[in-house]
Amino acid sequence: MSPSPPPPGGDGSAHGPADVALGPATAADADAFIADVNDGLRDVYVRQSRADWINQTYITDDTDSLSADAAEATMEYTTRKIKESVRFRSVEGLSPDTARQLELLRRGTVLPSPSDAKKRKELAELGVSMQSTYGKGKYCSDKLAKFKKQDKEKKADKPDNCLNLGELSKILEDKKATYDELLEAWKGWRTVSVPMRKQFERFVELGNEGAREIGYKDLSGLWKDRYDMPPEAFEADVERLWQQVKPLYDELHCYARSRMRKKWGADKIGVKAPIPAHLFGNMWSQTWGGIDDVLEPYPGQTSLDVTAGIKKKKLDEKKMVQLGESFFVSLGMPKLPETFWEGSLLTKPRDREVVCHASAWDLTYNNDVRIKMCIEQNEEDLITIHHELGHDYYFTAYHTLPVLYQDGANDGFHEGIGDTLALSVTPDYLVKIGLLDKAPNNEKAEMNVLMHRALDKVAFLPFGLLIDKWRWDVFSGKITPAQYNKAWWDLRLKYQGIVPPIARSEADFDPGAKYHVPANVPYLRYFLADIYQFQFHRALCKAAGYKGPLHKCSIYGSKEAGAKLEAMLAMGASKPWPEAMRAISGETQADASAILEYFEPLMVWLKEQNKGEQCGW
Repeated sequence: MSPSPPPPGGDGSAHGPADVALGPATAADADAFIADVNDGLRDVYVRQSRADWINQTYITDDTDSLSADAAEATMEYTTRKIKESVRFRSVEGLSPDTARQLELLRRGTVLPSPSDAKKRKELAELGVSMQSTYGKGKYCSDKLAKFKKQDKEKKADKPDNCLNLGELSKILEDKKATYDELLEAWKGWRTVSVPMRKQFERFVELGNEGAREIGYKDLSGLWKDRYDMPPEAFEADVERLWQQVKPLYDELHCYARSRMRKKWGADKIGVKAPIPAHLFGNMWSQTWGGIDDVLEPYPGQTSLDVTAGIKKKKLDEKKMVQLGESFFVSLGMPKLPETFWEGSLLTKPRDREVVCHASAWDLTYNNDVRIKMCIEQNEEDLITIHHELGHDYYFTAYHTLPVLYQDGANDGFHEGIGDTLALSVTPDYLVKIGLLDKAPNNEKAEMNVLMHRALDKVAFLPFGLLIDKWRWDVFSGKITPAQYNKAWWDLRLKYQGIVPPIARSEADFDPGAKYHVPANVPYLRYFLADIYQFQFHRALCKAAGYKGPLHKCSIYGSKEAGAKLEAMLAMGASKPWPEAMRAISGETQADASAILEYFEPLMVWLKEQNKGEQCGW
């Protein structure tokens, strides 16, 4: 999963307060101000994007400094322009276009800076330092060294026993790893985030100071004010969506616990108890596909072994991306520009440190799209490729708009597009492109397919919700620094039914072990995307003329569905998100009924399996 494009900003060298005439503001003044801001944003966005790209694909102290300098300038410009825009808010006769762009500018940053230059520099350096600490993070362990693929070209007296995030994650997925080895890998990655704790505390202080300067009580108010509805109404709407999907998650949790108890024993996993976090095949227990073998409803039945198909066809990293591109092209969308293939980073370099966390970019806000990703030949990364290309095709669709409109209808839309297309990666589609020999054709195999997808989509829902619930309370002061870790695990228990496998304390900083916390990327977008994508999918299947169970629909090759999708993408952020939702679905409200419809056969099956279980925790 990836962040949306960087927030508005720049160095302010060419577009400063002197550009705005003093005195009573007019509608014409507002038009001129917005035109100037769009020019300035394009200039400074590019500077920040280039600095960030270089830093994330070549982490050194020097590139850290370049990125920090760009981030500092970004925050200065953004905060200053937001303050300048206040004089236009009460002007009568504003055009709808100018009024919309003024609103987008007002809420167009997730990290406003303090006016004080020293504090602004400190805030920028903290952000870059935490990201680099995460990107370079390793855990050294003789016990786990056997899992590491040794570099034959490096002759050493002793094997390299230091493992990065990707290597530690592979241990959690290893079917032969013992309980204690899984625990060691899980615990080891969480040593990387400990040095970030004090940095994050100061980061929050400075970010809140910047938020107050542009009229918010704290960062939580700003973050919740980005969804074309009052923050209180937005929070209530998110809770409504969670309550819609919670029964489905609860049944999946109950079933998973009973299967995992059979594998690990009742001494490790209780009857009505939360589940230890290191046993899900994922470093953060956010998706559970890593233990698909344990949770598969009917072992031995045909299922979606996409990884085997990728390896059988010998698809390298570029061919996997080309496969994702071909899906978008089948809908009538253009091929990716040549600059995409020239500029993207698709494999982990051997000669330097990079941030492997997958992300999509438009470096020039003029269709210079690319992705940064350390691709592995497996199904998870094929899905992630679709996700990242969804961002890139969104960038492409709106790249001719003013810069203030070059964003998703909201950040959940941006995250949901690629995942929407990934829902069309059905067994029939996989047969068409040669990754499966034949599609499952019986109810047992179909249930395996649905479970496989639920371990990605349904399992993720509470995790997608709780990260920003934690941060909102941190920003507001409801969670104090002395409670960071306890509050984190309280939320994970409440929403996910998951507990740490060993005692944790306030000496730890487990939230920082998830990229989006040190990188300051809002996370609720992923929860919303998990809801939206099924709503989009249902609408696009209807446009494609599909009739049948929603989970069997693929829009691959449907120009009608593609036209409807592209019409919404091309709107960018020019209209409030309910209007973008109407453009693709005919609806104006987020609705979780589509995800429930998609997984209805699985829900019925889970309830039957859970008879006799004490569900809940």
